[in-house]
Amino acid sequence: MAGSRPHNLHRRSDRDIPRRAPEAAREEPHRPAQPSADHALHTLTLLSSTLFDTPDESEILRLAMNHIAGIGPYTAEAGYLEADGDLVPSPRNRQDQASTVDRRVRELAGRDGSVAVPGRPWAQALGLRGIEGLRGYLVVTSRSRPTEAEQSLLATLVRHTAAALSVAFARRRRREETLELHRLREERATLQRQLVAVMAELAYRHAVHALMADVAAAGGGEQAVTRGLHGLTGLPALVEDRFGRLRAWTGPSRPDPYPEPDPVRQEELLNAVAREAGPARVKDRLITLIRQHGEILGLLALVDPQGEADKHTVLALDQAATSLAPELAHLRNLAEVELRLHRELADDLLAGTDETSAYARSEAVGHDLHRSHYIVVVQWSDRTADDSFAQTVGRAASAVGMRSLLTRSAEHVVLIADERPHARALYEALTVETGTPSGSIGVSASCDSPNDIPQRYREAKRAREVRLHSHKRYGMTFFDELGLYRILGPGNDYRELEAFVHEWLGQLIDYDARHHAAMVETLARYFDCGGNYDETAASLAIHRSTLRYRLQRIRDISGNNLANVEDRLNLQVATRVWKIVLGGSGS
Repeated sequence: MAGSRPHNLHRRSDRDIPRRAPEAAREEPHRPAQPSADHALHTLTLLSSTLFDTPDESEILRLAMNHIAGIGPYTAEAGYLEADGDLVPSPRNRQDQASTVDRRVRELAGRDGSVAVPGRPWAQALGLRGIEGLRGYLVVTSRSRPTEAEQSLLATLVRHTAAALSVAFARRRRREETLELHRLREERATLQRQLVAVMAELAYRHAVHALMADVAAAGGGEQAVTRGLHGLTGLPALVEDRFGRLRAWTGPSRPDPYPEPDPVRQEELLNAVAREAGPARVKDRLITLIRQHGEILGLLALVDPQGEADKHTVLALDQAATSLAPELAHLRNLAEVELRLHRELADDLLAGTDETSAYARSEAVGHDLHRSHYIVVVQWSDRTADDSFAQTVGRAASAVGMRSLLTRSAEHVVLIADERPHARALYEALTVETGTPSGSIGVSASCDSPNDIPQRYREAKRAREVRLHSHKRYGMTFFDELGLYRILGPGNDYRELEAFVHEWLGQLIDYDARHHAAMVETLARYFDCGGNYDETAASLAIHRSTLRYRLQRIRDISGNNLANVEDRLNLQVATRVWKIVLGGSGS
């Protein structure tokens, strides 16, 4: 390269540069003899020459770290190279101090500064700066504070290393510019070839228009469009709705069953294709959006695993999407008309509606009802379930990423969510929105069909009721985690439950009635608190000794042993039934 030193002259290898063994010296208990000033200067001179002859930036940093001990009482603890705005550690960095040193170097943000390294009273991070800015860092330590002369030599080595890195960077940039120039020339050649093919493309365009006219004359349906597109291109053609569900396919290799779409990935796909000026290639597919007045109605794609699609194929895909948009828009309008003729979709789903209508209407409002859904019932003790609170719930649900249909009753707000809610996210978001944690949320089990929604709605209400009557009455409860409480819901036959309660708690209930005592409530709280004496006494606002007396009286009155596993289980179930199902009355 012009202006650089010939590589066969004045070249010194790593072995030609005098140095001492820094790794061995680091482990010795006594400080090794330091290099003389002449020896250090000689080492620096030879190293400087080698650094500037080295084209690779990583090798420059390695040489500087290897030979830093030859100019003073130094050890190279770590080195870094700048790459795309980040600092990349050298493989020679000491692993035992890597995280501490790395964090400190990044905190310095291009400045020089001290570094804390155990056993090294003097440790500095020194920036390797060139004309174009920071090129890296050297982290250097010493067992004693270096003299001014030693620090001067170190500063010289740092400057030479930074300059050598700048030279290597400049050489690399010139090579990249040469490659870019070559790429641009190739691109120009490609454009010239495309220009030669204009006449052929015009002829193909005429053929595409003629084919789309034939498709329109045949009714313009999705299957007709994919059939015509496949005949024109030879590639499998397909139509998906905006949720990623297959509507039409013509050609070989159709997946069976068709993959279930992921809503997050589908939304990312639509956004990525929308950013393109024309059809976009995504893996083995060439995709274009079907749009009407800016609204995405679905997508049209060609399956092209070999990358055979050319400009002609892109033209055919664009024209087919344009011809299909009015058909899909018409179908959408039909669904919207149906939506206006019925009550609010969410209310109908909760009350029960036919599955075909539910799917069509949900698509019209942009909600994918084909996914498994969960019914979420929300009630806040200090908030009326009015439109204002419904809007608050809607904002909180959107903030935590819940896609849902929303409605309300006189008592609570209901979300029909298309995925299982996070265990606490909605509750915490509503706590922030309302400014109070005094809310209870119930979530149903998974619902795979619109026909199941009314039953799941009852489950969600049941889960919220259990939460409201539990020891920790505020928060979120999932029906599928209720365990025994799932069979203790409203509408069950209470006779056996009442018999069970009286079998295990009858004597205590009678004792409480005669003496105006609270033995059953004490036992229920004791189980609610997991048998913890202090927590139980605190929840009842009584002394620990009073609780101990009551528990002994419970043993004496009922004749049951709380230490027995079977007795304890039955008593705990009985207290739950007494409290949740029978309302704490025992009758």
